[in-house]
Amino acid sequence: MAVFSYLARDREGKKIAGTEEAASQEDVINRLQSRDLIVIQVDTQTHAEAAAMKQAGPSTAARTKPKHYGVTADDLVLFCRQLATLLGAGITILKSLEVISLQVSSRKLYNVLKTLKKNMEAGLSFHEAMSKHPDVFSDLWINLVESGEASGNLAAILNRLATYLEKNAAFKRKIISALVYPIILMLASTGALLFLTIKIIPTFAQLFAGFNITLPPLTIALISVSDFIRKFMVLIVVGIVAGVYVLKNYLKTREGRRTFEEFIFKLPLAGEFFRAIVIERFSSEMSTLIESGVPILYALEIAEHSVGNIVMGGIIRNIKEDVRVGKNLHTPLENSGFFEPMVVQMVTIGEEIGELSQMFKKINLFYQDYVDTFLTRFTSMFEPIILIFMGVVIGIMVIGMFLPIFQISKISG
Repeated sequence: MAVFSYLARDREGKKIAGTEEAASQEDVINRLQSRDLIVIQVDTQTHAEAAAMKQAGPSTAARTKPKHYGVTADDLVLFCRQLATLLGAGITILKSLEVISLQVSSRKLYNVLKTLKKNMEAGLSFHEAMSKHPDVFSDLWINLVESGEASGNLAAILNRLATYLEKNAAFKRKIISALVYPIILMLASTGALLFLTIKIIPTFAQLFAGFNITLPPLTIALISVSDFIRKFMVLIVVGIVAGVYVLKNYLKTREGRRTFEEFIFKLPLAGEFFRAIVIERFSSEMSTLIESGVPILYALEIAEHSVGNIVMGGIIRNIKEDVRVGKNLHTPLENSGFFEPMVVQMVTIGEEIGELSQMFKKINLFYQDYVDTFLTRFTSMFEPIILIFMGVVIGIMVIGMFLPIFQISKISG
């Protein structure tokens, strides 16, 4: 018995691809025709290829329809892992792209894969075809694929890339999940304060207006703040929206991003946190690139453009130039003043024993643990801090509103 891959159409014209185990091509054709399918192509397939096709996922066009337009990190992780699996089983890259394109959830990625296949059939290499889609495939993707094509080990390198993408996506999800609760708590607290300021304080102010008493300074201040917010609410909202819009557009500029990043890095506590995130990404990329056989200078150039931070990109550029003139990597790392002595020492040891990629991997794990610990402590500390803050503010409001009531009760008594 042999395994055959087939391509057919149903009565509605939809393409269906799959595999069948049979004694001959004729048997496969007869089976497909008995299911009212129009046979387009039947090819012999090895058992390894069949297993890879099965592991890659279902390959029926009618079964998997695009669910969204954009290309998410999960889309790219799945594509990379499936492509590595199929290539590792000996399936050609064109056939792999065809199979994967039938099951992607992203409409945009589906169109990109079709274009990749078309460009490669026209004579472009895989990385050249990918470079025409910089909005989908980063420099890291393109250069790792180029390295894999040059070494003839594309499947193994794609596996490393998939592992990197999976870890990076999981790390980002962990950060986002840790920050969701503090943000919700902050929004709820702000909403409660606004409700007290806009609704409760004016009610007390109307009550006090009916009595001939001199209001305490604290009460007058609270009522004045409430009146100001209620009177200029529209202008305040418009001002906030306009400010966010201007700031957002400024941060889209290179100079704006650089200024913001420099400001963040100088903050006492947040600066160390964001520095750790940037170094974590840099060390992860360097580990993946060097392990994939990319030369150190080339790896630094890729990291410069894909690290996602202008300040860090400039530091990497300076490090790259020092390495280009013959310096060891640890020397410009130390001179930059951005990396901790521990990082410098580990890179030094990695260079001496020829295990630089493993040392970058250890640095990456250290900073992942650091960020995880920081977020855990931050979320555990944030709740009592915001609750104490809310208690103090609301307490001041309550005291300010009840002081005149005490005066009124004394007059009445």
